[in-house]
Amino acid sequence: MTIDPYYDVRAWHSFVQETVHDLGPAPEQPLIKAAVAVVIANPFAGQWVDDLSPLTDPSASLGTELGRRAVALLGGRPAESYGKGGLAGLNGEQEHVVACVTTVFGNALRDAIGGGEAWISSATKSAAAGATIDIPLAYKDEVYVRSHYDAITITIPDAPRPDELVIIAAVATGGRVNARVGGLTVADVVARKN
Repeated sequence: MTIDPYYDVRAWHSFVQETVHDLGPAPEQPLIKAAVAVVIANPFAGQWVDDLSPLTDPSASLGTELGRRAVALLGGRPAESYGKGGLAGLNGEQEHVVACVTTVFGNALRDAIGGGEAWISSATKSAAAGATIDIPLAYKDEVYVRSHYDAITITIPDAPRPDELVIIAAVATGGRVNARVGGLTVADVVARKN
């Protein structure tokens, strides 16, 4: 584990969803969506702090480890989509989570999953333990690839406790099963690069 010692980790949670078909024809390979969450102490719970850089500065270590663990859950298939987000316990602020998933975190996440050129979709909120959050997913090299607009739903029964943060990274092996509403495609993006 390579998490910066600044973060006090209580738990790790992993989630995998494998979709074999969705009403219509089965894809050549199942769609695998995976997410990993880390539950950490919130050093700013219950207090106003103007400077949140102590959460942001070491966050590359979170992005690296969450990305490494998430892509490992794909069973050797590459990640095509990614997303990020998290939850702040009720003694904290949404901004505390946002401070952990800025560009510092995002660049490390990209590196950990094998690259990505698009901005990383995210969702954050303050919530009690057991809250549900949908982590948005989008194609990693071009955010406007409509087939890859998706999400993975995360619930952790005992987190976040009031003085905790939950930080999440998510990946997927492709777009929605049987996506067919048009727009820019992965093939278009690849052709444009070549």
